[in-house]
Amino acid sequence: MSAVLDNIRACDECGSTALVTDNETGELVCTQCGAVIVDTIIDQGPEWRAFDLEQQQRLTRVGAPLTLTIHDKGLSTTISWQNQDATGRRLTPQEQERQYRLRKWQRRTSSNDSTQRNLTHALSEMNRIANKLNLPKSATETAAMIYRRAIQRRLIRGRTIQSVVASALYMACRQCNLIRSLEDVAKAANITRKEAARNYRFLYKELQQDVPPVDRNNLITKFVSKLRISGPTEQLARQILGKASEKKLTIGRAPEGITAACIYIACKLNKEDRTQGEIAKTAQITEVTIRNRYKELIKNLDFIVEL
Repeated sequence: MSAVLDNIRACDECGSTALVTDNETGELVCTQCGAVIVDTIIDQGPEWRAFDLEQQQRLTRVGAPLTLTIHDKGLSTTISWQNQDATGRRLTPQEQERQYRLRKWQRRTSSNDSTQRNLTHALSEMNRIANKLNLPKSATETAAMIYRRAIQRRLIRGRTIQSVVASALYMACRQCNLIRSLEDVAKAANITRKEAARNYRFLYKELQQDVPPVDRNNLITKFVSKLRISGPTEQLARQILGKASEKKLTIGRAPEGITAACIYIACKLNKEDRTQGEIAKTAQITEVTIRNRYKELIKNLDFIVEL
C-alpha cells in the first residue's frame, strides 16, 4: 500500500483524515479503523500507452482547444475539401456530390444570423491584421474578446468592421504590453489613423477597459533598434528619461515625443549623428514635437548640449 495521504476526504466511520490509497486494488482505506472508503477509483488518464512523442500524438483523440479567434470558438465540424476517405482513397462521383451538399449546408448553418456573419468576417480580418503585425496568440485572443464584448453591447452599428477590429487590436496590444503604434495598426488595417483613433476612444469610453499607459522604456528599445544607436547612447537616453520622470516632466506629454527627445539629447551628448528628421520619422511624430520636448528637457535638466 502506498503512503499517499488524502486530506480532502474524511473517514465516514471515525472521522479521521489519515487515508491511504492502495494502488493495486484501487481502494481508499482509513489507517485508524481500517474502513474502506472507496473501493474503486476512476483513472482519469488515457486507456492507451505511448512510448514516444510520435506515438502519443497519433493516439491522442482530443480536439483543438477553444479559441475566441473563431466565430464558434472552434466547436463546429470541418468537412475537408480533399474528397478522400480516411484511407486516402478518392471518393466516387456520387459521394463527392453528397460531400459538396454537406459542405454547403455546413457553411450556411454555421453563420445563420447577422451576429455570426459579422463575427466570421471580423475575426478573419483580425487574424489577417495580427499576422501582418506579427502579434502573438495572446494578443489576438484578447482583441477577439474585446470585439465580442463590443458586438454584445451593439457598438458595431454605424462603424466599419476594419476600424473596430483595428481599435480592438490596438487596445489588446496596450493591455499585453506590446509596442505597436496606432499608425502601424491603422496601416495594417488599410484605414486612416484618424478613423482608428476615433473608434479606439469610443471603445475605451463604452467598454471601460483597463488600458495601461505606454511603457516609455520599451519605446526607447524600439526606436534605438530602428535607428541603430549604440548601447551607451541607449543607456544615456534611459537615464535622461528617468530624471525627467523624477521631475515629473513626462506628465501630460505624449510618450513618443518625450522618448524621441531623450534619444536626440543622448545622441548629441555622445556625438552620434542622428537628425531630428530621422528620429521623428522613426517615432512617427513631427520635428516640431521633438524640438518642443527637447527645449523643455534642456531648460529643466542640467545639460549642456552642443548643436
